[in-house]
Amino acid sequence: MATYQLDSQHTGAHFKVRHMMISNVKGEFSRITGSVEFDPSNPSAARVEATIESASVNTREPQRDSHLKSRDFLDVGRYPKISFLSKRIVSTGEDRYEIVGDLTIRGVTREVTLQVESLTPEIKDPDGLLRRGASATTRIERKDFGLTWNAVLESGGFVVGDEVDITIDVEMFRKAV
Repeated sequence: MATYQLDSQHTGAHFKVRHMMISNVKGEFSRITGSVEFDPSNPSAARVEATIESASVNTREPQRDSHLKSRDFLDVGRYPKISFLSKRIVSTGEDRYEIVGDLTIRGVTREVTLQVESLTPEIKDPDGLLRRGASATTRIERKDFGLTWNAVLESGGFVVGDEVDITIDVEMFRKAV
């Protein structure tokens, strides 16, 4: 079993949500830490743990970012961290996995399934560290996590969609043995 640390400079958690029922707003969290324990010959024994600083949310619009950090959404003063802890991992094909785990946002924990694809082979970087990368996706219902703020549009519908698509791009490293 190899233990990797997430490379926070090359790891990102991105999200996409409908805005006013007509377009998608995208954003990301830039401060992520965590670890992955992984043995390619026994993927079911793997373990994934990650923590995101809620205040690192960025949608390229400062006023929207402030609103997302407020009590209406992430309430970063009371809930400074978003966390994920795997419960089980299943191989679904070559370099593909399902990771089932607990996602906690705003103090609410729900089970989610991450679809992992393109787990890269391990390479040695110029500093002698062994690295891998992967991408994972999932969709959550934001209301399931207490993210209920919304406003009704005059024409019907809501300002913020309920479904949130999440993509996580991970680069991880470990010391060569």
